[in-house]
Parts: sequence; C-alpha cells; structure tokens
Amino acid sequence: MILGERGQRGARRRLFAAAALGVLLVAAAASASVLAKPISSDPYTNTSSQHKTQLEPDSFAFGSTVVGVFQTGRFFGGGASNIAWATSRDAGHTWTTGVLPGTTVYQGGPSDDVWMVSGLAIDASVSGAAVLVSRSTDGGLTWQNPVTVATAPGTFFDKNWITCDAWPSSPYYGNCYTEWDDNGLGNRLEMSTSTDGGLTWGPVLSPSGTPSGLGGQPLAQPNGTVVVPYTANYGSIRAFRSTDGGASWTSAVLVASQSRHGVAGGLRDPPLPSAEVDGSGKVYVVWHDCRFRASCAQNDIVMSTSTDGVTWSAVTRIPIDATTSTVDHFLPGIGVDSSTSGSSAHLALGYYYYPVSSCSSSTCQLTFGFVSSRDGGATWSAPQRVFGPMNLAWIANTSQGRMVGDYTSTSFTADGKAHPVFSIAKALDGGVFQQRAASATFDVTAPGLSRPMPATREKPVFERRRLIRAIRAF
Repeated sequence: MILGERGQRGARRRLFAAAALGVLLVAAAASASVLAKPISSDPYTNTSSQHKTQLEPDSFAFGSTVVGVFQTGRFFGGGASNIAWATSRDAGHTWTTGVLPGTTVYQGGPSDDVWMVSGLAIDASVSGAAVLVSRSTDGGLTWQNPVTVATAPGTFFDKNWITCDAWPSSPYYGNCYTEWDDNGLGNRLEMSTSTDGGLTWGPVLSPSGTPSGLGGQPLAQPNGTVVVPYTANYGSIRAFRSTDGGASWTSAVLVASQSRHGVAGGLRDPPLPSAEVDGSGKVYVVWHDCRFRASCAQNDIVMSTSTDGVTWSAVTRIPIDATTSTVDHFLPGIGVDSSTSGSSAHLALGYYYYPVSSCSSSTCQLTFGFVSSRDGGATWSAPQRVFGPMNLAWIANTSQGRMVGDYTSTSFTADGKAHPVFSIAKALDGGVFQQRAASATFDVTAPGLSRPMPATREKPVFERRRLIRAIRAF
C-alpha cells in the first residue's frame, strides 16, 4: 500500500504521545531574523514519485520530545511513498529521522513514552483503504508495524487525525481517539477509540445525525470531554463532542461560517481548521478566511474559542497584517502551551503567506511566517519571516495544484518553547526537487517577540456585503 489520498484530499498521518498510560535552528528571538535548516530528506528513488519532496507535516510535543511526521516522495495523483518522521529529544536542538516500517511497498518490513502516528493507507486503485496507527515505545526513535483501526467497506477514507487523553484529572485518562471521514459516503465523519494505548481499537461510530465534513481534530479536555472541530465541506466550521470516553458522540454545533479566498498560483489551500487546547480546557480553533477583507481579496488567519465545545466565541482576526495590506495568509498551524491557560495562555501560530496576493504561478512568493501570543490571543507579537520566499515550481505538483500540505503544525515543549513544523524548498537540482521537512524553535516569552498588537474586533466586511447583496436581490 501507499500512503496518501485521492483528488483534492490531503494524505493524512496524525501524531500523538500517550503520556499516561539535518536540524532547523532559530536565532535568538530578540532578533527578527530566523536561521532555518531542514530536519529530514526524502530517502526514496522509485520513479513513480516526485523526489525529493516532503510536505504536509504534523507534530506533537511532550516534555522535551518533539516528533514531526510528514509525507515523503509525493505522488501526483495522491499519496506518497511513505510517511517519514523526525524526532528531537532535546527540545529541537538535534533531530533523528527515519520512515515508518510496514506501511508501504516502498519500505521493508497507554504507557509512558508511547507515541502514535495515524496514517491513511491507499490501495493500488488510489482509494482510501484503511486507517492505520503506528506505535513507538521509545519516545519516537523507532516505530512498530502499524495496527489497523478500520478498513474502508469499498469506500474511500480520508483526513484522519488522532489524539490521546493525557490529563491525569480526566476520568478517561489514557484513552486515544482517532477521526476520519468517508469520502465515499459523502464525507461522513467517523470515530474510533482505543483504551489500551493504541494496540486495539473499538467500533466505528459516527456523531449523532451523521454529519458531513472533513479535517476534524479531536481534542481532549482535562475533564475528559473530547471536542472535535471540523469544516463542513468549507462552508462552515462546526464541532461535536463526547462526554463518555468515546462511547457516543453528540450532534454538531456551529462554530462559525467560512468565507474563502482561493489563493493564487494554483496552490492547494483547503481552509481546514487547526485546533489546540490550553491547561484549563479552553479550545482554540483557527483557519484562513477572507471575511475581514474588501471583496474577499485576501485571507487572514481567524480564531474562535470555546470552554465546552458547545458555545463558541465570535470570530476574531489575528492581526498579522493590516486589512488594507496585499498579504494573503493561509494554511495555519496553531500550538498552545498546555501548562498555561486563560488570559495568560501562550499561543504560537505558523502559517504560509504571499506578500502580494495578486500573483501568478511564476511570480508568487510563498513564505512561511510565525506569530505568538502570551495572553490567550488578546494581543499578538510582530510577525517573523521563518523561510522563503519560495517559487511554486520548487514544490511538489499534484492533480489539485502545487502542494506544501493541506495543513501545518506547531507544538510546545516543556521548556515553553514553540516548534512549528513545515515544508521548505529551494530550486530543483538536476531536475530533482529539493523540498524537505523543517522545524524552528521560538521562545515566545523573549522580549524581541513583543509588539503586542491587539486581536481585532473589525466587523466582517466581505460577509456583510454579501448579505446586503442577498437582501437586495429579494
């Protein structure tokens, strides 16, 4: 089997540590400059993939360990040669890298320090055949052959995500939850629960009302409630939850509508949510959205929060750039320091952007940036350019456009530092891609990161004008 997806659906492999149960460095944060180096490289040479490409990362951190996972050797039609991993046991200073065993024809064969990667297997007909989970029992340095969570009944699984309940206060401490959608059944959302550290998985369950969507991200709160934000097929952000350890899942509630500006240059940019939880259980959900821009001309990164997964705050704009700027922001990955909470919660956000939104496939300057907050999102630091600009011709091509991933990721280690994981590229060498996974380390408390800019309360410009036009049409 190969790992990945079909059509416009992104290859999925999500990672979590069950804690119950090459290097990228950054200059001193007091400076606005960032020194970036890769943490992995595509090791494969099969002619059916685009080499050397690595993209679409996720990450998780616990203590001083950070593990990132990502596609390696991207196929044009969907999927990749394998899922690669990069692990740091010293808070991002040094990294060890490798690929998952037993997951692909291109590769051979809850307790402390158990880590899991959730992968999507695709068969030779490019259909999502199964959701898999690979386990590590040595802190992410070696990985076992995968366990099958669920097999598609002649349909197409996609967009899987995994989390574990690592809160000692939770009555379901140690439970793990994985989510995916069945594209063959109209993007029906599905869940499965493990109570033994990912060794075995329970029955496949759908939320009440069998909602349709994709990109769900399960998040465990300290009280044991699991909240799953997702996009209802790019029309709105919604969420469902479980209060009984995954035995049942509620119907979905509305978080917010979505207003999408498709970015230029033919780049894949689905407005999937990125979500995390703080030490009090407050859930933070971000996505890219054009509601605050005139004529929906550019995207901002926007955010909504909830303490219970039922009632959600009004959408606020993260003030990376002015609404009058030409900057287009997309593909965010949020991290939250779980040792902080409420009005003193530390948030970190990695994202891609174009300095000028109205560009072409030959002129767009793809760049990766970073901002942070030390007060739960009330104010934000000045933006930092982490890597780029990159030419779109330097990154993997797919049937749905050029691709750095349908999402990115940011995680905090126990020392309070944030580590975004993302895809970078430079010019092809002899016709071979030079696209690799990378990470960075940020001290969000450093004086050089503070500017602070308040989260804005502007009224949604594009959404309001669209509503006025609809009223006048009547």
